[in-house]
Amino acid sequence: MNEDSERVAPETLKVSAKSNPNAVAGALAAALRERERAEMQAVGAGAINQAVKAVAIARSYLKEGGIDLVCVPSFITVEISEHERTGISLTVERRG
Repeated sequence: MNEDSERVAPETLKVSAKSNPNAVAGALAAALRERERAEMQAVGAGAINQAVKAVAIARSYLKEGGIDLVCVPSFITVEISEHERTGISLTVERRG
């Protein structure tokens, strides 16, 4: 994971428009090897795009180990510079 992807909690990854989707995918895959679910948060179209790409890449990383994923999106409200913004939370869980 790089400076563009900040870990909020052990199971939550913040993704920005500048995040490297391969790095985020690696962090996501590592989290899902250790536990059943992880959460990714993104605000803005560019960040959401990077997060969705990371889920697809992580899925290919985990496929070799026999792990498949399911992703459930939901809206969140986050505070950025004292302003409320709507973002997307992607809950990613192991399938099967």
